[in-house]
Amino acid sequence: MKRININIIILVSIIFGIIWQGNAQVQNDEVYEFPALKQLKILGYRNIINIPDLDSFITLKCDFHMHTIFSDGHVWPTMRAIEAWADGLDAIAITDHIESRHRRKKDFLLYNVNESCGIARKKGDELGLLVINGAEITRKKPLGHINAIFLQDISKLDVEKELDAIDEAIEQGAYLILNHPGWPNDTSTLYPIHQELIAKKKLKGVEVFNGSEYYPKALDWCNNHGLTYFANTDLHYASANSYREKLQRPMTLVFAKERSIEGIKEALIAGRTLAYFNNHLAGKEEYLKEFIQKSLAVKVINAEKNTVEILNHSDMYYEIRFGEYMYSIPLFANQALKINIPPGTEILFTNCLISKDNCVKMKIW
Repeated sequence: MKRININIIILVSIIFGIIWQGNAQVQNDEVYEFPALKQLKILGYRNIINIPDLDSFITLKCDFHMHTIFSDGHVWPTMRAIEAWADGLDAIAITDHIESRHRRKKDFLLYNVNESCGIARKKGDELGLLVINGAEITRKKPLGHINAIFLQDISKLDVEKELDAIDEAIEQGAYLILNHPGWPNDTSTLYPIHQELIAKKKLKGVEVFNGSEYYPKALDWCNNHGLTYFANTDLHYASANSYREKLQRPMTLVFAKERSIEGIKEALIAGRTLAYFNNHLAGKEEYLKEFIQKSLAVKVINAEKNTVEILNHSDMYYEIRFGEYMYSIPLFANQALKINIPPGTEILFTNCLISKDNCVKMKIW
């Protein structure tokens, strides 16, 4: 009896397998299905970005500024997670405008202000992408726009007085970032209200790059006031509309002790980031130098002629200058640049920025 039951189970399994396979791969005169394309719709492709970890930290690729249809964005929160995963990121923050929801409240009566983060997080959990609760406090200058991330309840920031919104965010343990300081009037100014928030250790970071704009002065603010460097997309439309190629999308590289939301928060508070944008890196000198050292390997070809090969193990792009010469170290891994550099030469990495007028200078052998 047991043998009969087992045989029946096997037979039924085979039949259902054949039926499922037939449904999954229709190929006849009426319908011809391409299995590989159907699998692509289910799984999809992800860009793998090859960048180094540091000795004591893992490098997480992050974007802490983006919007969905729940404020003035044009995509559903699920798509923000899918895009970020496909673009090779490890973590994102959904930062819908708190104030702009009032203009669209009739469209979202069934949703609370925390919903967009929750929807994105559900998809992020499926993909292995970290999704952080955030919101953009959206006021006129001089305060301007400030992202609050690691929030517990976004609805409590929906208050009339801007400093009350700031204080509520701090009460919830949020991390505050000054957004696009040169927008909308093309003037990057650290106003007294920002200086007060910095002095009180409430404002801890600033976007040195946003979307397609670079703010050179913001590098000096980071360097002079101990602010953390950020580069974010501020996406409103689909990411593919703006960033079609691998590594076009700006990122904040976070050097974390662990791959978790708590690990990211600890790293941001400690200021362990680099801002990546348009083949540039910006951040503290110590992290830039270690990141470069981990990216490059130098092989001496001829010591008498000072000939070396520089191999780039990462996907990062480096521009170097010494004396009258300027070179680009190849973007692609497993390519080498052969040049003559005397040992102990101080080399400028001209696209690795510490402040507005200061780039990394270091010896490579």
